[in-house]
Amino acid sequence: MPRERLTVVVTRKLPEPVETRLSELFDVRLREDDGPMSRAELVAAVKYADVLVPTVTDAIDASLLAQAGENLRLIANYGAGVDNIDVATARQRGILVSNTPGVLTDDTADMTMALIMAVVRRIPEGLALMQKGDWSGWSPTAMLGGRLAGRRLGILGMGRIGQAVARRACAFGMQVHYHNRRRLRPEIEESFEATYWESLDQMVARMDVLTVHCPSTPSTFHLMNARRLKLMKPDAVIVNTSRGEVLDENALTRMLRAGEVAGAGLDVYEHGTDINPRLRELPNVVLLPHMGSATLEGRLEMGEKVLLNIKTFEDGHRPPDQVVPSML
Repeated sequence: MPRERLTVVVTRKLPEPVETRLSELFDVRLREDDGPMSRAELVAAVKYADVLVPTVTDAIDASLLAQAGENLRLIANYGAGVDNIDVATARQRGILVSNTPGVLTDDTADMTMALIMAVVRRIPEGLALMQKGDWSGWSPTAMLGGRLAGRRLGILGMGRIGQAVARRACAFGMQVHYHNRRRLRPEIEESFEATYWESLDQMVARMDVLTVHCPSTPSTFHLMNARRLKLMKPDAVIVNTSRGEVLDENALTRMLRAGEVAGAGLDVYEHGTDINPRLRELPNVVLLPHMGSATLEGRLEMGEKVLLNIKTFEDGHRPPDQVVPSML
């Protein structure tokens, strides 16, 4: 007698090839529209599913997990970050959690460099000038930005993405500096000609560009707070493509308005879509709608990892990308 297929609930609309393959392999409930599930819909999903496939927009917290049905045994997150999931509570309830690590490294590193170039070379300001039809011709002193080559780039968090940014920065002739919980092996440091800073304060005070690449944890909340932001040079810029909570957004906004920081490029925000309106008004700030990982190739590879995690679990084995609390 054939084995019953796993019941899988997907919380957001995914690329069509991913949804097609999920439908072929499992008894899947897909999301018809592109909006996030309501809390009531999430409750219904965890009560019904054997496997839940959430995204970063879904809060899978302890109170939600307390309402899960007996069949829920795997949360196969469609994304690398799992700060939206209470992994410890899930583990206590016998629910495995998996993610999609490594897939979006290059995409996010590309976007980081794009933001650095956009801020330093004032690309959005030039674009706005052209779109308004206000350009009157070339001038020796018009739209002057800065040269990337020779600038000191401080990387806060030297994991996969931080190292991918370092590789790209080297190609642009930037000097790579970094702060990390653990120092890299000498051969990795040498490959980037990177300088390690044990003190984050000392690194921040000396960088021309600072880029943030650390996860959202209690220890990284407002790691770049008002005090530390004030250590930055007035002509320095800051870029964040990791987690919005790492930056004190209000403090950064005040400093940008006061000219205490030269510019910022942000793809993530402390309060999600609720962005400080004063931040939107600043010409020296480039704001993107969390699109650092938004490539078709990346989204398809994320789907492939989700499929592999679920199929491996269905076959009675540990998902290859299982997350445990000690990893966080």
